[in-house]
Amino acid sequence: MKLYIKYMVSNSCKIAVKEELRKLNLRSVVIKLGEVEIKGNLLLEDKQKLNKSLSAYGLELMEDKKYILVEKIKNCIIDMVHYSNEKIKINFSNYLSEKLNHNYTYMANIFSVTQGLTIEQFIISHKIERIKELIIYGELNISEIAQKLHYSSVAHLSNQFKKLTGISPSCFKRQTVRQRSPIENLGAPGYLAT
Repeated sequence: MKLYIKYMVSNSCKIAVKEELRKLNLRSVVIKLGEVEIKGNLLLEDKQKLNKSLSAYGLELMEDKKYILVEKIKNCIIDMVHYSNEKIKINFSNYLSEKLNHNYTYMANIFSVTQGLTIEQFIISHKIERIKELIIYGELNISEIAQKLHYSSVAHLSNQFKKLTGISPSCFKRQTVRQRSPIENLGAPGYLAT
């Protein structure tokens, strides 16, 4: 049985979910961002217990198909931006359509209505947070970060970064206090990436 979990956007979330499943004697087969497959069916009582235990981590079970699709879109983007080094060889809209087996226009419309921003704005907001993270780590220079995040040039990265944050990446690097947003807050309804 597949379960869909809202706000499950990191490896630490996956660990927390696995632990809560273990506590309820539910055996997981597969745990991915936003999705868990368990052996057998989940009784209503167990579902309520799981939902209650997940809420302690800011997570919740989802059943509405549109919201499940939106979470799948978000998790594909988060996985691509934050956890994958693989360069997508096709247009991202085609990649999403193939991966989630839905028409991109349909997904884009549902995403915009439920999230209050476009898929592109969501991607950009995550790329900017990833850039901040990589700058803070200090292991890569801006040129290497641009290449890692598949920007066409350093200028493109810098322009997008400045447009969203109001400062250049080099200015961000010089700051003593560098603000970042938690991944799960990016793209939440009301979040505006311009």
